[in-house]
Amino acid sequence: MKVRTIYDFLNEVSPFEYQEEWDNSGLNVGDYNQEVKKIYLSLDIDESVIEKVEDNSLIITHHPLIFRGIKRVVPNSFSTKFLIKLIRKNVSLIAMHTNFDKTHLNNYFATKVLGLSGVAEDFVFYSDVFMSFDELVNLVKNKMNLEKIKVVKTKDFIERVAITTGAGMSLLSGIKADCFLTGDIKYHEAMDAKARGISLIDIGHYDSEKYFTDVLYKAIDGEIGFDVEIIKINSQNPFSLI
Repeated sequence: MKVRTIYDFLNEVSPFEYQEEWDNSGLNVGDYNQEVKKIYLSLDIDESVIEKVEDNSLIITHHPLIFRGIKRVVPNSFSTKFLIKLIRKNVSLIAMHTNFDKTHLNNYFATKVLGLSGVAEDFVFYSDVFMSFDELVNLVKNKMNLEKIKVVKTKDFIERVAITTGAGMSLLSGIKADCFLTGDIKYHEAMDAKARGISLIDIGHYDSEKYFTDVLYKAIDGEIGFDVEIIKINSQNPFSLI
C-alpha cells in the first residue's frame, strides 16, 4: 500500500487542514509513492521508536519531527539526528498534531480519562463540574494516577473547567472558566493566570497526550480497509521524578 493512500485515509479521519498555521502536520519524511506493509503509531520519535520499526515502513506520530526550516542535515539536533536515521531505514513519517487535538485527543482525555462531560470549542474542552478545587485536584490525580501535581489555586470552588492537552497556556486570554487544565505551565504564565483569577492544574505534556496511540488505533483499526499491519509503540517521557 502506498503512503499516499494512507495519508488520504488519515485526512478523512482528521483533516490536515484543521491544523494551526504554525504546525507541520502531514508528511514530514518520505515519499507518497512508497509501498509500506506496516504502520507504527507513536506519540513522538526517539531512539527506542526508531530501533523497533522495520525498514520500509511508516510511522504516524502526534508531534511533527520537523517544525522549522532546516539548513543542513547533520546529526547535531533532535530533528536532524532522527531524520537521518529514518532516511537510512527508508521509513516515512506522518504527523497528526493540532488537527488531531481538535478532532479527537482533547475530547478523549476529558471524557474517557477524566470522566467529564462537556463540549469542545476548537482547542479547548469545557465542562461544568461544580466541585471544590481540592476535589477537582484529587479527581485529576486519581484518574491520571499521579502522586503529586502542580497547581495554582485562586478560588475554593470551581464551577467550570477548561481542558487542553499538551501545552495550552498560549490560549489563556481566551479561557472562559474558573480553572484551566493543561501542561507545560511556566512561572510567568502562572502569575498571569493568578492575576486573571483562573486556577491552574498542570496535567503535563506527555501525561496528557500519551493516549494518542490508543485513540488513533481505535479510529483506524478495522476501518483502514487495506492489507497493512498496525502496531502501537510509544516514545518515552524524557522527564523522570527522583
